[in-house]
Amino acid sequence: MPVCRITRVEDFCASHRLHSPHLSEEENRALYGKCNNPNGHGHNYRLHVTVQGPVDPATGMLIELNQLAALIRECITDQVDHFNLNVDVPFLAGVIPTAENLCLAFWRQLDGRLPVGELYELRLEETGRNIVALCRD
Repeated sequence: MPVCRITRVEDFCASHRLHSPHLSEEENRALYGKCNNPNGHGHNYRLHVTVQGPVDPATGMLIELNQLAALIRECITDQVDHFNLNVDVPFLAGVIPTAENLCLAFWRQLDGRLPVGELYELRLEETGRNIVALCRD
């Protein structure tokens, strides 16, 4: 039986500063460049959440998309949209908010919370040119 994959896309806006407490000010500036601005900067992020599993023969769906959208909003976007990722988001406390780390944190927020199927892939577009993807093996 083939496995179905379905993706829901949600957008959010947030600010952050890339800065490691393990590096000196000079090392942070050299590594992160303008993304190390002490006042931060923002992005219009796009998050793709892909779920995989069998299609339910009774409904013809893997997962009801409004249910998936509500879960993404509850677990992620309501907590990050229009916030400073460095200081306003409890589940990101102590995390350097690179796109890679955000994707990992978002995965932890969603994994195991789906009513059906399993989380297969998260794809986070920080800009049109900077995109990170995590997927299940």
